[in-house]
Amino acid sequence: MKSSRAEIHRKTYKLPDLGFEDQQLTSFSGLVIFQALFTGLQLKQRLKSCFQHLGVTPIFGHGVMVLLLVVHLLLGYRELRDIRYYQDDPLVRRILGLTRLPDASTLSRALASTDACSAEKLRRLCRQLVLERLASLGLNRITVDFDGSVLSTGRFAEGTAVGFNRKKKGQRSYYPLFCTLAQTGQIVDVWHRPGNVHDSNGAKAFILGCIREIRSVAPQAIIETRMDSAFFSDEIVRMLDAEGVEYSLSVPFERFAKLKRLIEARKHWWRHNGKIAYFEMQWKPSKWKRRARFVFVRQRSKIQSREPVQLDLFVPFAWGYDFKVMVTNKRIRAGKVLSFHNGRGSQEGVFAELKTDSQLDYVPTRTLAGNQIYLFSAVLAHNLSRELQMQTTLKHRATTAKRTQLWAFVRLDTLRRKLIQRAGRLTRPQGKLTLTMSANKSVKNELLHYLTGLEKAA
Repeated sequence: MKSSRAEIHRKTYKLPDLGFEDQQLTSFSGLVIFQALFTGLQLKQRLKSCFQHLGVTPIFGHGVMVLLLVVHLLLGYRELRDIRYYQDDPLVRRILGLTRLPDASTLSRALASTDACSAEKLRRLCRQLVLERLASLGLNRITVDFDGSVLSTGRFAEGTAVGFNRKKKGQRSYYPLFCTLAQTGQIVDVWHRPGNVHDSNGAKAFILGCIREIRSVAPQAIIETRMDSAFFSDEIVRMLDAEGVEYSLSVPFERFAKLKRLIEARKHWWRHNGKIAYFEMQWKPSKWKRRARFVFVRQRSKIQSREPVQLDLFVPFAWGYDFKVMVTNKRIRAGKVLSFHNGRGSQEGVFAELKTDSQLDYVPTRTLAGNQIYLFSAVLAHNLSRELQMQTTLKHRATTAKRTQLWAFVRLDTLRRKLIQRAGRLTRPQGKLTLTMSANKSVKNELLHYLTGLEKAA
C-alpha cells in the first residue's frame, strides 16, 4: 500500500518545553543482574572485611567505596570524576545500599587513605573468588599463563619507574605480572611492580605461589603453564619439574648462538602443515645441570623486498623462514606442543579487554596503595563479568589443543551496551518495588535468562 507524502512527513517548528521531576529514573536497568550476583557472592560483606584493620573509616566505608569503584567500571566509566554522570541514579544507590553517592574527591581521598595491607587483602579476595569457581568446575586439566603488561602514567605516582615502554617511551609506569586462567579467561592473581623490572624479576616465587594455590583447590587436576622467553631459566624449569607442572617456554635465540648452528645443520624437518615444520632433540645450555626436550619450529613466510619497485609491474618477494624454539616437559607430539604453546596468545586478548572494557590502564592517584586498589577493582570487574556468564550459561566447547576458553564469553563492553545501559523506572505499585523497562523482547529474554540462572546457582 502506497502512502502519500503528507502521511509521512510533518512540519516541526517549536521546541518542547523542558521539565525535570524526581521520577526515580535509572539509566542502568541491567545492573539488576549484577545486584543478584553480588548478593549471591556476599561481595559487599567480603569487601568490608578487607578494610576492618584500618579502624576509623570514612562515613561511606572503604568496602562500599571499592564496590562503587567496581560498579563504576562495570558501567564503562574511566576517571573518578565521571561519577557525577550517575550521581543521582537510584538503582546504583540501591545496589550500594546508600541514599546518596560520594563525590569524586571523597572517593579519591578514600583510595589515598588505604594501605598496603588493604591492597593485599583485596588481592587475596580477587584470587579467592576465582579459586572458588575453579574448585566448582572440577577440571581435569588447568592451564595458567604468566606475562606482564605495562600501565603508563603521564605524571608521577608512588612506585612507578621509567622502564621499557614500546608505545610511550620515557613515561613512568607500573609493570604488573599477571597469572591468567586459560579455561575461563579470568585473572587468578596479580603482582604489582614498578615499570623498570624485567619480566622474570622475582617471578619464581609468584609462579610457585599461584601453582600451590590452584593445587590446594584442585589437587587431582594436571596443572600446565605457558610462558614467553623472558621466563626462560634453569631455575624456573627445575622448579616446574619439581612441582609436577607441565610447561612450555619460549627460548631466547639471542642468548644461545649454538641454536642457530643446530638449525642450519638440520637437513630433515617433520612437516606439521603446509607452512610449518619442526624437529626436536634433547639439549641443554652449557650452564644447565641436565638436558631437556627442545622443539625447533620453522614457519615459511614472505620476505618483503626493501628495494625500489616499479609500481606498474608486480611487487617482487621471496620466501624465507621464521624460527622459534620451545623447551617443554610434555610427552605429546611436537605438533601438539606447538598448538598448546601458541594458545598463550589468548592472554593478550584478556589484557586488551581489561584495558579497553575495565580501564585497567588508568592510574587515578599518586599513592601506591590507591593505585593497587584501583587495579584490583578493575580485575574484579572483569572476573565478575565472567563469573556471571559461567553461572548462567553452559560450556561452549571441550578442552582444545590451544586450551581455548570453555565458554563463548561476551565481552563486558558488549554486555554493557546490550543490557546494562537500559533506561528504566523504579516504582512501588501497591507497595511492591518494581523496575519497569521498555518492552523490548530481546532485552527481556536475556535479562530473565541471567536472573533465572543466578537464582538456580544460588
